[in-house]
Amino acid sequence: MESTRTLSDKIFLVLKGLGMGAANKVPGVSGGVVAFVSGFYEEFIYSLQKINGKAFKLLINGRFKSFYQYVNGKFLGLLFLGMIISYFSVSKILDYLIENYELYVWSVFFGMIIGSIFYISKEFKDWNYKTYTAIIIGSILGISISFLEPATENDNLWFVFFCGIISVSGMTLPGFSGSFILMLIGNYVLLLVDSVNALSDSFMDIIRGDFSFIHDPARINLLKVLCVFTLGSVTGLVTFSHLLSYILKHYKSITMASIIGFIIGSLGVVWPWKKTIFKTLSNGEFVLDSTGSKIITNYTRYIPDFNTETLFAIGFIILGIAIVLALELYGQKTRRMK
Repeated sequence: MESTRTLSDKIFLVLKGLGMGAANKVPGVSGGVVAFVSGFYEEFIYSLQKINGKAFKLLINGRFKSFYQYVNGKFLGLLFLGMIISYFSVSKILDYLIENYELYVWSVFFGMIIGSIFYISKEFKDWNYKTYTAIIIGSILGISISFLEPATENDNLWFVFFCGIISVSGMTLPGFSGSFILMLIGNYVLLLVDSVNALSDSFMDIIRGDFSFIHDPARINLLKVLCVFTLGSVTGLVTFSHLLSYILKHYKSITMASIIGFIIGSLGVVWPWKKTIFKTLSNGEFVLDSTGSKIITNYTRYIPDFNTETLFAIGFIILGIAIVLALELYGQKTRRMK
């Protein structure tokens, strides 16, 4: 499989990882949708499934090359490289765009979700009462989640581990936003903003030869939280992939229908016309995260007036649809070449 990958394929795979990483960080958007529409979702799930007892046995016995080939190492490595780069670069740009051009960013994502629904529905052929029921249930769950009230922050390490398991759901289950779930359970800022910034700051301190941060209890606690969160994420990724691999193999039609339902339900989260509700103190002042940004707790949605801004937003929705269709064309080309 790996020998057929050209240099451009490898570059595009890293870019897809960038896309998945950025999408996973945005509440309401699922990185799994990027994998699904780009045509590598099943390879992603089945590659993760290979991280099993046999893989660990190869690793323990020092058969690193066999382990690398067995788990489709080049594919997963390039994809995760893109995701890691995204968390420290693209996602920060995305934070800036959401802060300053919120309506248009959400419009693009809304268009991408619509395009994804169109693409997956077009490819899906097994329509019957079971799959229709699965779509309805998936849609109701997705919409219901978008209206839940968020909880408060909790840095208990067992809870953080559980958050790690939940956070990767967006990578393995298209339409199910792990970052939005983190927002609902109160740990989005702690795990995807503060702890990531703590790691970034620590790297910069080490490069400058400054190790004073090891005496900073707050920094050390955030790094500890990030390590546990990462461990939970890896556990969730492997666990979900084995579960989904089994489900896709034995109940593919119902699974695909449920995914379509989840994606339809996620439209409620990414609806562009919404007012952001920020976390405030009792005196009405905004609570800021470690970057100085206001902390989002939820959204209130509304129907827009028809004006120039709305027309621009509609244009960005069309752009989002076009992006997905372009990814679809590339995915089809890639599958034909294989």
